[in-house]
Amino acid sequence: MTGINKDIIGVVLLNLGGPDSLQAVRPFLYNLFSDRDIIRLGPSLLQKPVAWLISGLRSNKSEAMYSLIGGKSPILDITTAQAEALERELNKGSGVNFKVYIGMRYWHPFIKDTIRKIVDDGIRQLIVLSLYPHYSKATTGSSISEFKREIEKFTIQDSRFKIQYIEQWYDFPPYIEALAELILEGISEFKGEDFELLYSAHSLPSSFIDKGDPYLDHIKATITAVNSLLTTHYSSLINWHLSFQSKTGPVKWLEPTTEKALENLSGSGCKNLLVVPISFVSDHIETLYEIDILYKKIAGSHGINLKRCEALNTSDKFILAMKELVLANMHTLSAD
Repeated sequence: MTGINKDIIGVVLLNLGGPDSLQAVRPFLYNLFSDRDIIRLGPSLLQKPVAWLISGLRSNKSEAMYSLIGGKSPILDITTAQAEALERELNKGSGVNFKVYIGMRYWHPFIKDTIRKIVDDGIRQLIVLSLYPHYSKATTGSSISEFKREIEKFTIQDSRFKIQYIEQWYDFPPYIEALAELILEGISEFKGEDFELLYSAHSLPSSFIDKGDPYLDHIKATITAVNSLLTTHYSSLINWHLSFQSKTGPVKWLEPTTEKALENLSGSGCKNLLVVPISFVSDHIETLYEIDILYKKIAGSHGINLKRCEALNTSDKFILAMKELVLANMHTLSAD
């Protein structure tokens, strides 16, 4: 371990993670289903054995999906590029030195390994930024809880960490502007023809919302803010819809599913549709396979010309939005 470095502020980007090879699919799924913040598989003692069983049952299907998008998830490559771009921007004339790290919840680099590196680098001031704009205990909640559990192991009396957690930013204006810009670019591909918008969000068991999880309210607030910006470019109201994708298991999930929404839109005469992956800040299997391959095929069978809004990834406006988000939270660093 090096000495304490008081001159650098560490920024940690927390994300889901994803398998980096087809061989990693099953262990990734096992880690995912082992998380009781996402799903409780009977008593806690049975969580991991049942998770291993489910991961085995699902791995072949998931491997087939990943094989269609390059044989792995691109989420680490994209998050790494986001981190590098953000670090460059933060270190431009701010008078403060920043170092940006990545911590993944379910695959490498795991949060615990990232924390070990931060400790070895001697950094004690941290801004921990969840890359899920909309808070849910299943996403940001789980990742932040894991971060707190792991960093507590390194917190010693004479070397307290100063940490600011950024757990939600669904209505942060620069984020809204970055998203609206990409939607406008997507709309332009219809060359002036009539179109409709479908905001497709990652689904969540309805029980989460019933118990007070703010995820759905956050999604709706983002859509309201984005639509407000879009109306400044269009004289007439834009027809928009909200659906949910990627449900798993037999419990009741948020509705309508994106598949059902496509069926409904076909029945109402929709011909051109822009799908906006509203809850994601980078491409992964839910954009590259579910939307680009599965939903596009379903839409085509219903006579709908489906296009997808580009993910935020490393768009200039998004990187600058993250920079502003970090800088806006610097003054609130506090002993944790």
